[in-house]
Amino acid sequence: MKLEVTNSPFNEQQVQQLNEIFATLTQNQKIWLTGYLSATALVGTQATNAPIVSEQPSSNVVVLPTPVEKAPSKHITILYASQTGNAGGLAKKYGAQLEKAGFEVNVSSMSDFKTNALKKLDHLLVIASTHGEGEPPDNAISFHSYLYGKRAPKLDHVKFAVLSLGDSSYEFFCKTGIDFDEQLEKLGASRLVERVDCDLDYDDPAAKWFDSVKVKLQEGEVSGQTIQEAAPTVLESTVLYTRKNPFNAEILEKINLNGVGSNKETIHLELSLENSGITFEPGDSLAIYPTNNKGLVNSLISALGFKDEHLVSVEGEEVTLKYALTNLLEITVLSKPVMQKIGEFTLNEEFHALLTDREAFKSYTHGRDLVDVVEKFAPFSWNEQSFVDVLRKLPARQYSISSSLAAYPEEVHVTIGAVRYEVEGRERLGVCSTHVADNLEIGDSVRVYVQKNPNFKLPADDTPIIMVGPGTGVAPFRSFIQEREERGAEGKNWLFFGDQHFVTDFLYQTEWQSWLKSGVLTKLDVAFSRDKEEKVYVQHKMQKHAAELFEWVEKGASLYVCGDKDHMAADVHNTLLHIIAEQGNKTEEQAKEYLEELRKQKRYQRDVY
Repeated sequence: MKLEVTNSPFNEQQVQQLNEIFATLTQNQKIWLTGYLSATALVGTQATNAPIVSEQPSSNVVVLPTPVEKAPSKHITILYASQTGNAGGLAKKYGAQLEKAGFEVNVSSMSDFKTNALKKLDHLLVIASTHGEGEPPDNAISFHSYLYGKRAPKLDHVKFAVLSLGDSSYEFFCKTGIDFDEQLEKLGASRLVERVDCDLDYDDPAAKWFDSVKVKLQEGEVSGQTIQEAAPTVLESTVLYTRKNPFNAEILEKINLNGVGSNKETIHLELSLENSGITFEPGDSLAIYPTNNKGLVNSLISALGFKDEHLVSVEGEEVTLKYALTNLLEITVLSKPVMQKIGEFTLNEEFHALLTDREAFKSYTHGRDLVDVVEKFAPFSWNEQSFVDVLRKLPARQYSISSSLAAYPEEVHVTIGAVRYEVEGRERLGVCSTHVADNLEIGDSVRVYVQKNPNFKLPADDTPIIMVGPGTGVAPFRSFIQEREERGAEGKNWLFFGDQHFVTDFLYQTEWQSWLKSGVLTKLDVAFSRDKEEKVYVQHKMQKHAAELFEWVEKGASLYVCGDKDHMAADVHNTLLHIIAEQGNKTEEQAKEYLEELRKQKRYQRDVY
């Protein structure tokens, strides 16, 4: 018996050595060794296609099979555009699932992804949130501009799929995801599956999108075998509190931070997380599930001509109409999708004209609610069930966490500005803010979960930070300073704070002054816009200290901005550009590049709303 080199994975020298060994073996040993070598040759091959290894009795030759080349794995790149962490969380979750299924996966924030690598991709999944009025999140601005620029490459070799996250109460719902989807197609890429646009309640549609993507990726065989997804590990003893399973947190403290005579009402709320296992980091947000105002619910049911106790079905649960409108459904935000659904139940020409006139629609829906619509455009052809089917689920409202877990174990603090305004002679109330301010007291409970925000995080302990947070935008910076104090961080800390009046609106005044005295807070600059005839805002204070501010940045300081997106954040951004150009002797374009580089280095982070 001898081994033949033909169709063998071994070279001539190895076969000669094996035959020399064969000559010394017993018949049983020879049979065992040929079986072992045959199995070795089959490792990594497609067993179903491999030839059978057999001993040839006539010639005493064992013919070993030709090894089958291993099928290449599919390489999957998942890029996410995320402002508050939702898109990033989904990207990492789906990436982990694909890795378990046997794929090679790279999950990356768009800000960390090298654009020249686009030419090397074959499968691209994009999960994108939309920020503000259709703008890309901060970590996607550069990538978005690159795809729409002249340097964007042809992507004929790429297969892609896009998942969009958004809020249908905004005019440009899911626009960033739509942009990526359309532009990737224009660059020649082909879709694996159609884009899915998700509202705030995104879990189910996102999961269905991912299931469709997996089916497409698994078509054919990868690495020689059909992919079998690993069964998830279930930790029965661990309770995870999420958007779908919130924690009932008891209110430990509730304080109005504004003084007597203030135009504002800012609630400092302290909640117990005892025995919940919930953790968070400075920069994260707390989501609170509110209930709708009882007076508004009663007015709506009355305007509809319906009965409180009529039973309706909401996601398979049978409840009274009043319960549904109080606890389960959004009744204050007039989003475009909701208004379009309402249009199916009325022939009112004025209503339908609103849907086709962008400016008129925007003007009418701003600050109004469902009571306005029902009263103005009646009659409608709906009944109780078809009416509730029009509405979206009541989403939680998110607030920047204003405490450090290290400083207050098993507690979480938030800072909530009560929203009250008047339209057409009727007072309008912020759903969650006035629920907290007017209806809740110490000892009551609220349903909460933590929303991680990986794009708004403290740097290394020795890195200086500059914080700009007027009004309730100061909330996360209270958590920053508490955390740095607990850690004994050596980095310098500079806060710019602003509000209307020094006497009544200096939020957390005694704490800031105490930290300033102890040295934990290095510098504090405040701007109170209504105390003098000439209004002074935080950006004016920044400009006043332009030279020192730029010096801090040049020495490695990180910049943080939190608060109003529409006015303050834009003004602060423009002021930073002016300071960089002025102090750094740069052109406007160079200043933009400088600030963009800070953003890429995660040294310019914003949490704006």
